Amino acid sequence: MRFYEEMEIGVRRELGSYTFTAEAIKKFATLYDPQRFHLDEEAGRQSLFGGLAASGWHVGSVCMKMLVADAQRQAREALARGEKVAVWGPSPGFRDLRWVRPVLAGDTITFSTAIESKRLSDSRPGWGIMQAASRGVNQRGEEVYSIRATAFVPLRDAPK
Repeated sequence: MRFYEEMEIGVRRELGSYTFTAEAIKKFATLYDPQRFHLDEEAGRQSLFGGLAASGWHVGSVCMKMLVADAQRQAREALARGEKVAVWGPSPGFRDLRWVRPVLAGDTITFSTAIESKRLSDSRPGWGIMQAASRGVNQRGEEVYSIRATAFVPLRDAPK
């Protein structure tokens, strides 16, 4: 993972793609969001979604999984180069979560993230605060998901 000084505003990272299958939609919904249009194809077709729809929480969870996988990959690559790896702090939260369009069974969503802003923390010396916008687009290039998240990011040579 990167240190605060290495983060550039506006830089976008592609995180990867995920195809939402009917089986995965139903499995997630059974465990976490058991609404009829997430569990049954016919109920989904008759709903405003027009088909078996993934829970928005499912879409967000896949995005989070891809964010973590990307960070782990970056850390492995940095370690392989013999570089120091940043260990991020907690997230003070997120805002502007939007489920823009339904994600239906068979849709492939491609996720990306971009740094929108960063500043030094007033209350935590040695830390910066970064805000990033993540989004998902379907196979037709239509935005289906977006969120703005904030995280504490260490400075490279932070005092111990």
